[in-house]
Amino acid sequence: MVLIVRTLFMLLALLAVTTMALSEGRVIRAHQHDVQAVSKNISCILVFGDSSVDPGNNNHLPTIFKANFPPYGENFFDGIPTGRFTNGRLPTDFNAEAFGHRSTLPAFLDPHLKKEDLLHGVSFASAGSGFDDLTANITNVLPVSKQIEYLMHYKLQLRMLVGKARTEEIVRNALFVLSMGTNDFIQNYYSKPIRSKHFSVEEYQDYLIRRMVRLVKRIHYLGARRLVVVGLAPLGCLPLIKTLMNTSECVDSLNKASTSMNSKYVNQISILSKALRMEIFYDDIYTVFQDAMKNPRKYGLAVTSRGCCGSGRVEFGHTCEGKRTCKDPSKYMFWDAVHPTESMYKIIADDVTKMLDDYMLA
Repeated sequence: MVLIVRTLFMLLALLAVTTMALSEGRVIRAHQHDVQAVSKNISCILVFGDSSVDPGNNNHLPTIFKANFPPYGENFFDGIPTGRFTNGRLPTDFNAEAFGHRSTLPAFLDPHLKKEDLLHGVSFASAGSGFDDLTANITNVLPVSKQIEYLMHYKLQLRMLVGKARTEEIVRNALFVLSMGTNDFIQNYYSKPIRSKHFSVEEYQDYLIRRMVRLVKRIHYLGARRLVVVGLAPLGCLPLIKTLMNTSECVDSLNKASTSMNSKYVNQISILSKALRMEIFYDDIYTVFQDAMKNPRKYGLAVTSRGCCGSGRVEFGHTCEGKRTCKDPSKYMFWDAVHPTESMYKIIADDVTKMLDDYMLA
């Protein structure tokens, strides 16, 4: 099966299939030692990840992984393509608004970023990235190590604005979001012979978990005390994957890889939260994704098998550029063959906000 999947995914050697981030999910309490730790009084949101949470950092990188052209952004404010891989806003945009900040969360590399924007938070995410630095290097995007480096730059700039004490307070009370992992499998493991030669699927998952642990410990050292870790969506249900596998059904082997990885997330999050005395939440996007596909009307959706752009079965990124789109994206789960629509992201974000509120009131 691995050989079959790898052969099909060789078609994607220069393309990135990105994580469904802060998506349809339930936030599960990993550790509770301070009920007041999570509240609407979140100082800002600081984000690491891939295209699921990249508001345009890739616009400023020498990579083909961009979405700063139509029809992306078709339903964004004034219909402007910003680099977000969807028709409108991302989950972290909606979360920022829900927590009393602005209606969008800016990219840290945006040259028009204003000093006061730092007070509300930024995203360091880069479409095409993953826990494995090799994943990012394949398409010349920001690896996790560079995203962490930019967090340090963020703190230095914030310190110049509000001073050291206030900076540490803001970071301590921020909500950190970590949304990546899909590219490590689709763009890297199943497409390139490097990792698969040295790791079985389970061994590679363990390798990614070690990378995730290193990342969490690093941002904890830099001041993070609240974190949402987004699990993997059912990879086998992405329209592009079903097309490549020539099936109308979800690909079971890839979904099993997702559930296995998610189980490792949950186990490690429990360990980390206790060891670091850190509030870490797991965003179970897999479960709600599956539920939305089985019961679309429950979520106000009608089309879950294909995207809104072009045929909805193969187009994403530059292959979506200039393509015609569906009449009503709000009824679609997917915008292109990989990424959710703004309406789906809103459902996702609302779910995360509600679960954080429930935790606060528990």
